[in-house]
Amino acid sequence: MKIIDNDLFRTLCERADDDPRRRTHHLLHDARDEPVQRMLIAVQPGTYFRPHRHSDPPKWELMLVLKGAAAWLGFDDDGRVTARHEAGAHRGAKGLEYPEGVWHALVCLAADTVLFECKQGPFTPTRPQDFAPWSPAEDDPRAGDTVRWMLRAQPGEKFEV
Repeated sequence: MKIIDNDLFRTLCERADDDPRRRTHHLLHDARDEPVQRMLIAVQPGTYFRPHRHSDPPKWELMLVLKGAAAWLGFDDDGRVTARHEAGAHRGAKGLEYPEGVWHALVCLAADTVLFECKQGPFTPTRPQDFAPWSPAEDDPRAGDTVRWMLRAQPGEKFEV
């Protein structure tokens, strides 16, 4: 049995706060080849989730906010925001599910945010062609500007950093 409690949240949030990427993962599944991948992700403001999609192989992605708040952005092929959804433990929306093949990114809206992610397995790393070509890589100096843009980006706005 795996217990998900406030002590685990606190530990994960501390690890995310200390991590240069400003996030950490805690796997709930036991093997990379399991048909359902489940994990907790603790995120801190400033973490950069590069816009990406899950098209090869095609996979949906379910995210729930267990603590804190986050916004999900959907994009078209040119980097225009098609949707913005904010969710949080104390907000009306608690999460969302992205269909396969949709460009998307997440931006953290509150310190010590904890997410639950569930998607189809087996685990496959995101392939280079599934990272948005119009977005900077995670190690690019413009990544911080991208996070700041995503904090305020609204539907109809085009990605320009």
